[in-house]
Amino acid sequence: MNTIEQAARRFAHLPAHVPDFAVVGGGLCGRLVAWQLAGAGHRVALYERGDAMGTQSAAWVAAAMLAPLAEASSAELLITGLGAASLERWPTLIAELPAPVFFQRNGTLVVWHAGDRAEAPLFERRLRANAPAALFDDGFVKLSGAQVTAAEASLGTRFAQGFLLPHEGQLDNRQVLSALAAGLAERGVETHWNTAVDNMPDARFVIDCRGLGGKPAWPALRGIRGEVARVHAPGIGLTRPVRLLHPRYPLYIAPKQDDLYVIGATEVEGEDMSPVTVRSALELLSAAFAVHPGFGEARILELNAHCRPTLPDHRPAIVWDGARTLRVNGLYRHGFMIAPEVADTACELARALAARSVSGPDSFDDFRHRARWPELLHCEHAVPVI
Repeated sequence: MNTIEQAARRFAHLPAHVPDFAVVGGGLCGRLVAWQLAGAGHRVALYERGDAMGTQSAAWVAAAMLAPLAEASSAELLITGLGAASLERWPTLIAELPAPVFFQRNGTLVVWHAGDRAEAPLFERRLRANAPAALFDDGFVKLSGAQVTAAEASLGTRFAQGFLLPHEGQLDNRQVLSALAAGLAERGVETHWNTAVDNMPDARFVIDCRGLGGKPAWPALRGIRGEVARVHAPGIGLTRPVRLLHPRYPLYIAPKQDDLYVIGATEVEGEDMSPVTVRSALELLSAAFAVHPGFGEARILELNAHCRPTLPDHRPAIVWDGARTLRVNGLYRHGFMIAPEVADTACELARALAARSVSGPDSFDDFRHRARWPELLHCEHAVPVI
């Protein structure tokens, strides 16, 4: 009996209404995977323990900066490469969604106070080491004096020097989650919001995108806590995300629509989901005030925290168990920045499994060898699909 006959027998008992794919976990990556597979003509069901808005997901708390070059200060070449490719993908994805999403590609401004000027050359060296050469050479501009003011007039003369990364972008995280929920409905995905999954649902294949919820099946996962403030600050008028270099709490301020700003900095080991601490709130808001005193009059809309799922090497991973389950996880703090390419790779493997072109370790190795991002792909057990 050949592999195709074995696979046909394997699925012969399944009712006709059983979906091709059950996606478990409806955060950013799970929604992208389910939406794309449905768009390719597959029957897809999605299960999410939280609501359709995504309020329980790490993506709900994110700043959604698409900044592969800026992130090279702490991320390796694979991550910056995924980020650069994903930045090019976002406009196409957004154009296909049935609801509007704020997307801006106006660059990132990096500044520092005079007392922290030693951070600037360290930041530059890290970018040179960790970013693709083309990304750095075409996207890193040193500014001084009036050039800083010209780049971001609302900062006045508070900063004598800066770096402009002109090609970077950002979007509105919550609009993306909402638009993807609408897109799932539009493409006929069978959605199960507010549904906890104890046993994997019936489907030809299961794609586990549960983030930290997938830890029982993936013990190496751990949480990295991030904390953000969302404030309303009319009159400041930042035109792009601003990053403040600081040895202790490097800050980012991401301006969204309607004078909304997302301010973040903290990164804490641990899976504590409790509210933001007073210390973290003071550090965030004091640093923002130091960038622009207008934030002293801002209205705090929200202080929030969540834990991002992280693997020991800080790389995302797509793992096939050798049978019917894919696990997609470990996007860490780079979720929106790299999600399109990670989701694309997961969908390509899922389609190959459904088409039986990947059915065992040898064909998986062939697929991995041809993939754009082979570093993401892993086969857990050398067990063919039967």
